Amino acid sequence: MTKLDYRDMWVFLEQEQGQVLPVSLELLCEARKLCDAAGEKLWAVAVGELNANEAEKVRACGTDRILRVTGSGYEPFSVDAYTELFTQLCRKYRPSAVFVGGTIRGRDFAPRFACRLPTGCTSDATELVYDPKTGDIEFIEPAVGGKMMAVITVPVMRPQVGTIRPGTFRYAPAGERPCELLEEHIDFPAERIRTRVLDYVPNEDDESLNIADADVIVCVGNAVKADSLPKYRELARRFGGKLACTRPVFDRGLLPFRLVIGQSGTVVKPKLLFSFGVSGAVNHVTGITDSERIVAVNKDPEAAIFHYCDYGVVGDMDEVCEALLAQTEGKG
Repeated sequence: MTKLDYRDMWVFLEQEQGQVLPVSLELLCEARKLCDAAGEKLWAVAVGELNANEAEKVRACGTDRILRVTGSGYEPFSVDAYTELFTQLCRKYRPSAVFVGGTIRGRDFAPRFACRLPTGCTSDATELVYDPKTGDIEFIEPAVGGKMMAVITVPVMRPQVGTIRPGTFRYAPAGERPCELLEEHIDFPAERIRTRVLDYVPNEDDESLNIADADVIVCVGNAVKADSLPKYRELARRFGGKLACTRPVFDRGLLPFRLVIGQSGTVVKPKLLFSFGVSGAVNHVTGITDSERIVAVNKDPEAAIFHYCDYGVVGDMDEVCEALLAQTEGKG
């Protein structure tokens, strides 16, 4: 059997409280483009119930087939059960590619079933490109600390498996088309589940840490001083936005990881992004490329960030921040 015997691309529909996670819908929209280029069909794979409202969202992404799996052993989530399930499904239907959201669950079971098939699994690609000459998908992502862009392919084995972080691609429904519903019933023996849930404590989410959907973001880079953070937080408040940072700021222990923007953090798409003291390394820039407007401030006129911004200010970040605070006094 060769890779030519594998057809169609799959997206795993991860759900929470009866709703499909945004990353799954984003992946459907992006995979639709790949399927069009490859002449293949787009499948959405759901485990458990998929209510009518969520199914409509899935079909709106241009999905050709919905494969719904029922059975025991999948609730609560079990990496053992999901690994075995996708191993069985891929062996039966032979998809050419399987895309899984880069969530805690997705990162756990995707490489496991890929290893069992066996095939390759890539992670955190920022771009997916179909190569018509080889039939391979190119997973493009920053490497070597963001100093280069790597192109990763799975040239021989199938399916091509990849986990993609939430927010990497835009949710842009292509519109409904005829969509076929397939069903499978596969049980996973309870005695083969090696973990069990002892307790569940809901996450008391701090909304100020949810930067993925913020319309305005004030991002500080490694040049920020610890005692200057309050002024940047205040600037974000006045613009109705949120504070964020680059990875080195987190590494210094100044801000929590959930505020990190970039390849190792969150992909953001604000209407307005203020970038203070950010050098513009590739692994950070990959997280801001979909921003509608970027205003960068850096004292180094050669800083790479100026290649990506709409407006650039060469100057001291604290002085510019203080000037903006003075101009917005009494607002926010």
